[in-house]
Amino acid sequence: MDSLTDDIESILFIAREVMVYRVPPRTSASGYKAADWNVEEFLWKGRLRVIEVGSRCDIRLEDATTGELFAQTVYSSPWTQVEPVLDSSRYFVLRVEGDGGKRAYIGMGFLERSESFDFQVALQSVTKRASAPPEREDDEPAKPAAPPKDYSLKEGQTFSIKLPGREARKSPAPAANNNGGGAGGGLFSLPPPPPPGRRK
Repeated sequence: MDSLTDDIESILFIAREVMVYRVPPRTSASGYKAADWNVEEFLWKGRLRVIEVGSRCDIRLEDATTGELFAQTVYSSPWTQVEPVLDSSRYFVLRVEGDGGKRAYIGMGFLERSESFDFQVALQSVTKRASAPPEREDDEPAKPAAPPKDYSLKEGQTFSIKLPGREARKSPAPAANNNGGGAGGGLFSLPPPPPPGRRK
């Protein structure tokens, strides 16, 4: 399945006409400037295509009529294979590789700034996909989620809640029943009846 995926080509960007220039040696560590080139005299003119092949991205400079390849670079990260110049948004420096792994730096320019913008957007999308974490492939199928627990009360089921700081009320003790009127009666007990009078 992987070999089939690697053979699929996806065209991310096409510019119908770009110019290629000779790039003089860099004179500053900060970068290249198009003003140092002779932009009026280009080395080659043709089509540019950004093609994604599986996990690889190719930047191809081709003849617009025959499709013959002029130069190619495998794009993997910004500022390594493609570097924008400091003084223009339409020009870039490409690091291309020839037969035997020989590398060369060439200048490349677009006719319109909109094409330059779309070119950079295509490369940014490649960079984002390359830096994204790989998708996890689990050997085991995903386990189904457990059903939610039922916390509702069943019929006839009760529960109690204890609130902190509140004690249960104590029921008052029943009043003592003093029939004989003995000492130690309750607070509201009646006094004993007076003794009966003596008969003459």
